[in-house]
Amino acid sequence: MKNRTIYLLLSFSFFLISCKQTKSPYSIQKSVIADKAMVVTAHPLASKAGLEIIKKGGNAADAAITVQFVLAVVYPYAGNLGGGGFMVIRSNDGSFSTLDFREKAPAKAHRDMYLDSLGNAIDSLSRFGHLSVGVPGTVDGIFKIFNKYSKLKNMDMLINTAILLAENGFAITKKQAERLNEYREKFEKHNSHEIAFLKGNEWKEGDLLVQPELAQTLKRIRDQGEAGFYEGETADHIVAEMKKGGGIITHEDLKNYNSVWREPITTNYKDYNLITMPPPSSGGIALAQMLEMVENYPLENWGFQSKEAIHLMVETERRVYADRSKYLGDSDFYNVPIEELQDSTYLAERMFDFDLQFATSSDSVAAGAITMLQESNETTHFSIVDDEGNAVSITTTINGAYGSKTVVEGAGFFLNNEMDDFSAKPGTPNLYGLIGAEANSIQPGKRMLSSMTPTIVTRDGELFLVVGSPGGSTIITSVFQVFLNITEFGMTASEAVSAKRFHHQWLPDVIQIEENTFDSIKTQMLESMGHTVKISNLIGRVEAIRVLPDGKLEGAADPRRDDHAEGW
Repeated sequence: MKNRTIYLLLSFSFFLISCKQTKSPYSIQKSVIADKAMVVTAHPLASKAGLEIIKKGGNAADAAITVQFVLAVVYPYAGNLGGGGFMVIRSNDGSFSTLDFREKAPAKAHRDMYLDSLGNAIDSLSRFGHLSVGVPGTVDGIFKIFNKYSKLKNMDMLINTAILLAENGFAITKKQAERLNEYREKFEKHNSHEIAFLKGNEWKEGDLLVQPELAQTLKRIRDQGEAGFYEGETADHIVAEMKKGGGIITHEDLKNYNSVWREPITTNYKDYNLITMPPPSSGGIALAQMLEMVENYPLENWGFQSKEAIHLMVETERRVYADRSKYLGDSDFYNVPIEELQDSTYLAERMFDFDLQFATSSDSVAAGAITMLQESNETTHFSIVDDEGNAVSITTTINGAYGSKTVVEGAGFFLNNEMDDFSAKPGTPNLYGLIGAEANSIQPGKRMLSSMTPTIVTRDGELFLVVGSPGGSTIITSVFQVFLNITEFGMTASEAVSAKRFHHQWLPDVIQIEENTFDSIKTQMLESMGHTVKISNLIGRVEAIRVLPDGKLEGAADPRRDDHAEGW
């Protein structure tokens, strides 16, 4: 134990020196070219930690495990132990797999659990506090990855940095200080005990965030494996927290959780092959549908964000999100028509009423009308390529910012509010304005529908692009646009990720755009075609790695926040 402690402290000291941690915490890199390996994540400490593992002989899977643990410490806004996600992995021999470690509904969950006596949805129950929590899948997913793909086979090495960052603290960024201050009242409302994220005065840039309870949870995972989370002391803390706040997760729910290896969604676009997630992610099918719909149009000739290109892309998004609301859910519980939704004849029929000059009303695509909701970016994505050519694309989430806003007393981590991703009532929008039907109704043990779209792209059998994004309902369209920015509009990965984005999701029937995406003339042109354009919050936060023609790696971290690319 003494030798382990000395090793940990030495490793951590060298790590902090490499990070140049000061009052103005980090020098953030957005665009990097490297010869050997690349890690792109939502936080510079996570990117550096992942790359250090590769330099020590680990592979992309080892780096991904380290990144996930470190993000659970340094990025509590979305990094997590209390959530879940999806992974796409491609080995250097050309084989690939997808892992579903999405959260599940507890055994006591039922379809009407968020309805009042009149049958109306009660939004607050599915979005805040203990009843909004799904059974976490992140830790089980980590060990599935470790057992199948780890090269180092040394969990101590992979979790050490996260433990010490939690135990000794790390300097928060300006954006993190702003967020912690912004959510102070919600933290106070949904926690009856002291938590590391509240202090007497306001947070400011450079403050040290120390999380001793989380450090102990990570140590139990290190020493006891999966049982260190789903059984024993940590499980006791979770169940006690549930009972304290009226939640329904039990010891049996935790012990029975399992992540699942699934058959990926694959699709071709011209010379490119895309490998992405199947249900309960809607992202893979939706991305495949949109690319099929636009493939035969002259996007390259029309040009980036030309009136014609925007119009076509919006019209495909409109139709695909309508399909999403009706047909997509957990394929273990509902017969999702995967092949039919990707069938070229079906997709041609979906576009039969597409008019190059005029917008299609969403009312004519499917009935319904809901109000505009603000989009957020509370998921997190990271992309990794190692020096052996293995690639990992992982998107994880606790759903809303800081999940349910509830921290497990004694364990130190935020619980998710993923139950809101079910359809609490058909036709009723969730946090992101998305609606669903029976395919995504609440059932015990079921995984809620997701928009996460971790994707790996090859060209002529060789690795070409690793990409993904957070952003709720805008995840799919963010990945869609970045891919086209590179393949059709000739952008570098950094240019493609930095470019302003737009989004349409069928309902509400508006094009959401980031500020300064279109000038007034282009907006007027789109409105004359029948579109409604509305300024929204930031759309997506893409992390991408592109393999250049000379074999070098181009890492692109989204400039919209603190995201960081680290290359070797």
